[in-house]
Amino acid sequence: MPPAWRSAAAAELIDESQWAFLWVVDFPMFEPIEDDKGEFQGWHAVHHPFTAPTAESLATFDTDPGSALSNAYDLVLNGSELGGGSIRIHQRDVQKRAFDAIGLSEEEAASQFGFLLDAFNYGPPPHGGIALGLDRVVTLLGGYDTIRDVIAFPKTSTGGDPLTGAPTAITPAQRREAGVDAQPKAKENKDAAKAEAEPTA
Repeated sequence: MPPAWRSAAAAELIDESQWAFLWVVDFPMFEPIEDDKGEFQGWHAVHHPFTAPTAESLATFDTDPGSALSNAYDLVLNGSELGGGSIRIHQRDVQKRAFDAIGLSEEEAASQFGFLLDAFNYGPPPHGGIALGLDRVVTLLGGYDTIRDVIAFPKTSTGGDPLTGAPTAITPAQRREAGVDAQPKAKENKDAAKAEAEPTA
């Protein structure tokens, strides 16, 4: 149960016999990125860079990112988020403008999302979706305060799994294989190796 909902329940402001649904819409499409000094560095996609802008923001979302709204949505019941989703960008030119707005070059976009950009060659239709949390629905139907009461194998606050004991500690062999403890070579060693490799006059 969200803190605000608990506070309202404690003050007896909630009619628990009612089922109150609402949609949360008009999310910002972008948020500013600042450095440690508070200086503006650029824009970041709030949901993800494939979320479509609203019809009202379509013409200006890349030239006025701070005012752009995304076609994303959350479904809330009795103060608990049941799920969220978005309508996706399905036009190549709009996707390019979205990448431009967050400072992603064509080369970077092709490297990171080439598989998705290739799909534009086949004319993807308008599409979107929503991911619903069944555990949250069951929590509300059962009158519980937390989804931990209805999940078969809940995680602890530390991220551990009481059933399987995961995560387990990795072995020294796994650490070596993953390079977790690798130490960078000292700069002087690199300079010495470079000097040895250079031909003498």
